Amino acid sequence: MPDAPQPAPAPPKKSAGRDLSAAIGVGVGLGVVILASLFVVKAVFVGVIAVAVVVGLWELTSRLRERKEIKAPLVPLALGGAAMVIAGYVRGAEGAWVAMALTALAVLVWRMTEPPEGYLKDVTAGVFAAFYVPFLATFVALMLTADDGPWRVLTFLLLTVVSDTGAYAVGWRFGTHKLAPRISPGKTREGLLGAVSFAMVAGALCMQFLIDGGAWWQGLLLGLAVAVSATLGDLGESMIKRDLGIKDMGTLLPGHGGIMDRLDSLLPTAPVVWLLMVAFVGSS
Repeated sequence: MPDAPQPAPAPPKKSAGRDLSAAIGVGVGLGVVILASLFVVKAVFVGVIAVAVVVGLWELTSRLRERKEIKAPLVPLALGGAAMVIAGYVRGAEGAWVAMALTALAVLVWRMTEPPEGYLKDVTAGVFAAFYVPFLATFVALMLTADDGPWRVLTFLLLTVVSDTGAYAVGWRFGTHKLAPRISPGKTREGLLGAVSFAMVAGALCMQFLIDGGAWWQGLLLGLAVAVSATLGDLGESMIKRDLGIKDMGTLLPGHGGIMDRLDSLLPTAPVVWLLMVAFVGSS
């Protein structure tokens, strides 16, 4: 008697690749901390930004040392990074630029206390880290200085999260065409369209109902810009991690990786949102 035909194996289920329950729990917890500090006392939220910057710098410099033997000096970066955020909030863009210049100078001088071998690559990485993490984060503090600053920051955070969510949801369900396979194989063109669509709708709602003097059409442009900058930021950090040969920058946040793995989309998006907000409704 011939063998009965075997049923075809079920296709593998798509997986998010992370512990979603842990990721959601951590995300909700971070959201509560951010919102509580943002709408209670502005200065407290500036402290939250500074702490995130210092932890992000620690993760980045640690991975550079472990994987590439690049010794970007953490102490001047951490002190200068926190000062950069505070200076941006207190003294505006001019204060941020001055703090950035002094931080770069401190990195150059601090590294002189060690042997000259590797000096150029260490200080180059240090100046890059100062620009990439605290300087870009300073634009969040600049947003906060406006009369409706908390709402501007909330719009910035919402649009970035919505963009990432749209990219994941649409890409996971419909994604077939790779966006940048050599950098981030999981990203698809369909996901990018999802990010743009979700962010533009959210941007129109936020600019119309949350921002003083804002209009829905400005939100469409803002959402488009956020989707592009958030995607580029994600790809940029993926490029760094591929060069370092790691999956995550850290393990501090269960289900998310490290702080830098959450800041990748936010950091390059902050100056974009700040600039468009100033162009659309002014800086005060």
